[in-house]
Amino acid sequence: MLAPSLLSADFARLADSALAVPNADWLHVDVMDNHFVPNLTIGLPVVQSLRGHTELPLDCHLMIDDPDRWAPPYAESGAHNVTVHVEAAADPVQLARTLRAAGALAGLAVKPGTPLEPYLDLLREYDTLLVMTVEPGFGGQEFIAEVLPKVREARRRVQSGHLRLFVEVDGGVNAETICAAAEAGADVFVAGSAVFHAEDPAKAVDALRERARVSMSPAGRVSGPSDGQPG
Repeated sequence: MLAPSLLSADFARLADSALAVPNADWLHVDVMDNHFVPNLTIGLPVVQSLRGHTELPLDCHLMIDDPDRWAPPYAESGAHNVTVHVEAAADPVQLARTLRAAGALAGLAVKPGTPLEPYLDLLREYDTLLVMTVEPGFGGQEFIAEVLPKVREARRRVQSGHLRLFVEVDGGVNAETICAAAEAGADVFVAGSAVFHAEDPAKAVDALRERARVSMSPAGRVSGPSDGQPG
């Protein structure tokens, strides 16, 4: 599944940018608070406004402090997937349950330097694992291939039945790096500049999705279910 990131769109025309990718699977929305990461982007009022201008499922990635307090309103506002950082959550189990009770999928993100192993049991509570392939905070960074073993381990556990979730990658995803991410086991791909800096964003979405599809191992993969639920 392709989730174009509005972080690379024109912030003065976010609704138009959303309409430019009607063929996307999800629309990725990066929320940053200038505390958890050294950047400030958009918040809940903008997400609420976007919800009224696009039918695409909103994939809200909250790079914020105290997500236990601030994340549930995103789910209550109609976000399809709400992802919080394990490095910031005080009670990630309860937070996942709260997000699900509000009607959203619950996502857990890990920074490039955060190991996956301590949180494998915790991921049973979540619908999405977001593996950051850049340091969170800014768009336009280079893909960090060294984090792909985390993607492979998550995919192995999904295939073995120990976990049931989407494996999402975010950061530096383009026509070249998406192949490595797909081969490693990702099934949701966040792409910013590769989509919104293209001459035709919708065509870029189709092209990236196809490159990911042909790179995916066929065994035990999720390739974009129509109901948007983890397989």
